[in-house]
Amino acid sequence: MSERTILVTGGAGYIGSHTVKLLASKGEKVVVLDNMVFGHPEAIVSEGVELVVGDVGDRELLDRLFTEHSIDAVVHFAAFAYVGESVENPLKYYRNNTAEPITLLEAMRDHGCKKFIFSSTCATYGTPEIVPITESEKQAPINAYGTSKYMLERILEDCDRAHDIKSVFLRYFNASGCDPGGEIGEDHNPETHLIPRILMAVTGEVDKLTVFGTDYPTPDGTCIRDYIHVNDLADAHEKGLAYLRDGGDTTAVNLGTGRGFSVKEIIDAAQQVTGKDVPVEYGDRRAGDPAQLIADPSKAKEVLGWEAQYKDPAYHLETAWKWMSERGGRY
Repeated sequence: MSERTILVTGGAGYIGSHTVKLLASKGEKVVVLDNMVFGHPEAIVSEGVELVVGDVGDRELLDRLFTEHSIDAVVHFAAFAYVGESVENPLKYYRNNTAEPITLLEAMRDHGCKKFIFSSTCATYGTPEIVPITESEKQAPINAYGTSKYMLERILEDCDRAHDIKSVFLRYFNASGCDPGGEIGEDHNPETHLIPRILMAVTGEVDKLTVFGTDYPTPDGTCIRDYIHVNDLADAHEKGLAYLRDGGDTTAVNLGTGRGFSVKEIIDAAQQVTGKDVPVEYGDRRAGDPAQLIADPSKAKEVLGWEAQYKDPAYHLETAWKWMSERGGRY
């Protein structure tokens, strides 16, 4: 049998690839399983990381991986994550984000793998009643994407009770930024995240940035969000893994900075970072966009010893601009 191994599903995607790079730099043996629907093989940059192309719902493949490697933990990123699409095609999201991981959990159960780090989301809260949001906030997702993640959290709780599979649910707020060295970055198609959309407008890849809603009950009328750098997210996955290896119990933690910035503030910061104007069009609100989503990340610090290191969105923009200007935002 080989040495202790981490299986990272969806590890060739945006957050997954940054986490794989960090884990490999710490000397961890990593196997990535990615079906390449949204992943990029070029995003696996660390020596010694094995990339396997396949699905988390392929039991035969999973049995082979668990037999060939001493997999002691799974870090699960593999999911569809377009909110609008999830409303239009909910069954696609429930099959991919909720049903297929059941096969992965069955394989874990049968092969004795007991640790699961889950890439969850603040979308499980829906429209929060209290901001900043704590983990005790009622979970009431308002789209199929959020519900698909919420449902898997409930399944994981049952797997703890029945099979002693311990999990950490990492509820991300707005992931942003790129690898500071520019080696890997954010490359979605289509791209819906605010910061890359702003930079695409700056470079002319899109004609303009559309801002959805200017009449929210916020100081400047635009939505406020908590932007968390992708390297901070990667660090939280490593600390979540250490927590479970130290005997930690199943838990959920918010991953954010605890600070909110409006869409207009991010646009202003982008203009400072790039030295260029951002062409903007103001449109109507999108259905289901809460006015504010800000994390209370204190539990992550208390339980995992994790705290965001990059709280200024200017840094997120600088690292994203490096990726965009040097690599065109593409692999």
